[in-house]
Amino acid sequence: METHWRKLVLLPLLLMAVLLNFSHQNTRAQDSDEFWRTTVETAARECPQLTCAELWLLPAQGPITVQTTVEGDAVSDITTWLEIVHPLLGTTGYVNLSEAEQYTPEEWQTYPVLPVISDTAREIYQKGLEMGNDPTHFSVVGDCQNVEWFFLGVFDRPDEYALGQFDYLQPTIDHFAGSWSRRAATVDNGYNVASVLSAMWADPEKCQAGETPLDCEFRLHRPSIVLISMETWWNDEPADEYETYLRQIVEFWISNGAVPILATKADNLEGDNGINQAIVRVANDYDIPLWNFWLAVQPLPLHGLTIDNFHLTFARNFFDDPDRLRNAWPVRNLTALQAIDVVWKGVQVEE
Repeated sequence: METHWRKLVLLPLLLMAVLLNFSHQNTRAQDSDEFWRTTVETAARECPQLTCAELWLLPAQGPITVQTTVEGDAVSDITTWLEIVHPLLGTTGYVNLSEAEQYTPEEWQTYPVLPVISDTAREIYQKGLEMGNDPTHFSVVGDCQNVEWFFLGVFDRPDEYALGQFDYLQPTIDHFAGSWSRRAATVDNGYNVASVLSAMWADPEKCQAGETPLDCEFRLHRPSIVLISMETWWNDEPADEYETYLRQIVEFWISNGAVPILATKADNLEGDNGINQAIVRVANDYDIPLWNFWLAVQPLPLHGLTIDNFHLTFARNFFDDPDRLRNAWPVRNLTALQAIDVVWKGVQVEE
């Protein structure tokens, strides 16, 4: 199977077209009103025939982007096949209609992986530059899924990643050099949306008396962009309480001229997806960028989650190896990098 993958011509322009289709702020992840998903574990094939090579595996209940329908070999007496597109690589594959169905997703699930930048985000960014924020600095606000040894830090260690066809991202890596592997005052294994608002949780070795982790990080780093990714919450507390704290975090960064990027999470430990709904609602209300990581992992085996339904499946960050991109951690790092790239380029104001 890997041989067939490597023989595919992966065109950057095609890739960008696919990602832009997934990246229109405040719109759905696809232009059509028809949403499709798999009904069983299956594989996208190289052509609409059972003898064709399997290109990539698909989990049951995984969203798929359908381009058109074609005729091919019969499966369960059905000869219609769906032509689909790999959400990251932009390559084309085929799934028999007997293995898929149309469905109606929840609204938040239709939001794209990558954002398109609003005028509001540009205004925040320009205000921040006038305030003295550093255009080469970004920060992360996060919990255990955001510690730099796993999340983004590899981009300051060139021997630990390979961009492959995503080499257009290298200038963004270079621009923010140093921020990738830096341990922010707003990242820790025990943090959640409430912790970063409390001076009790601030690192005394970094922060001044009375500073919250947010205050401390702003003073130390003066970022122009801030990625906010908080998966952990007290499961017995309602999502609307999470949302209240998240709004305070967003308002802090906006008032200090840093563009917040909100990230959805892969898991659903709360059971009703209430936290992801809250995250998308806050992004909409403040007209700020949304990185819908949840959507990015839906096509992965087990939707990118390990047996505990919280931790992400692991592989190293070599994006030129499609087999590694079947795991959630490289997809997390790649799509986070893409989100930062889109935001950084999108907030620039032409003279």
